[in-house]
Amino acid sequence: MKINYQKKLDRLIAYHQSKGEVPTLLLHSCCAPCSSYCIEYLSNYFKITVLYFNPNIGEKSEYLKRRDEQKKLISKMKTKYEVKFIDGDYNPQDFYDAVQGFENEPERGKRCAICFALRLNYTGKVAEQIGADYFATTLTLSPLKNAHLINEIGKNIKCKSQYLCTDFKKKEGYKRSIELSKEFELYRQNYCGCIFSKRNRK
Repeated sequence: MKINYQKKLDRLIAYHQSKGEVPTLLLHSCCAPCSSYCIEYLSNYFKITVLYFNPNIGEKSEYLKRRDEQKKLISKMKTKYEVKFIDGDYNPQDFYDAVQGFENEPERGKRCAICFALRLNYTGKVAEQIGADYFATTLTLSPLKNAHLINEIGKNIKCKSQYLCTDFKKKEGYKRSIELSKEFELYRQNYCGCIFSKRNRK
């Protein structure tokens, strides 16, 4: 049975609103363009801290460029509640160690699932450290990524913060992210960041 994650999220938001609550959320971001819609939407209901943690990005210059775009977006975007920023640890070797043996997997294969788990596990730990009520990821925005797989990985992470299931593709989220990217003149890349994705693009 296909799960409608947007309806689940709508119900959760309605529950907190009925109680007059504004929960805290640690939002893992893969990049500024993908986070743009997620922040615009979620910041109406949550107090967000954006976590930029992407050891899968092989080139440090690329990593820093995307990080700086993320910070620029947060500084320029007007939101109902203040959005904070955390720069995660950057050690590409963690990614290479995690995906060892899966280097030749096709895009959207087992290597990507391992990468999702690496980033979400870290996000869960940071969420617990800062006492966030929820944690989530912008990764479900991309039409090229499997929201169900990402949400299943997130739900299985054991920490005191609750994983927030999402499918940001709903409500034309991806389309809105493109509009916001143009509005804020954000750098948009055409690959996820890892050397294997870049190789396949070429």
